[in-house]
Amino acid sequence: MRKRNIVTCCLAFLLLIGTIIGCASTRTTESTGAFVDDSVITTKVKSLIAADDFLKSFQISVETYKGVVQLSGFVDTPQTADKAGNIAKNVNGVKSVKNNLIVK
Repeated sequence: MRKRNIVTCCLAFLLLIGTIIGCASTRTTESTGAFVDDSVITTKVKSLIAADDFLKSFQISVETYKGVVQLSGFVDTPQTADKAGNIAKNVNGVKSVKNNLIVK
C-alpha cells in the first residue's frame, strides 16, 4: 500500500512537471500567456485601423509575435503606411512595428 502511494505521488509530480514545461516558451514558440497577449494586441490594432475612416478602406493585415506587430498589405501613399504604423505603435504592449505595407 505504501509503495503504491509513493508511485502515485511520483506520477502526479511528473505530470505536473510535464504540464509546466509544456506551457513554457522557447526561442521559436510562445508561452500560452504571450500568445494571448499577442492576440489582444492584434485585435486592438485591427480594431483601431478599422475605426479610422481613411484606413478602413485598405486591406491591411496585422500579425503579432512577442509584442512585435507586422503590418502587410497595399496602400496608396507613404503617408497612409506611416499612419497605420503610428496607430500600431501607440497600442499598449507593442514593442516594435515592422511596417511592410506596400505603396501602389
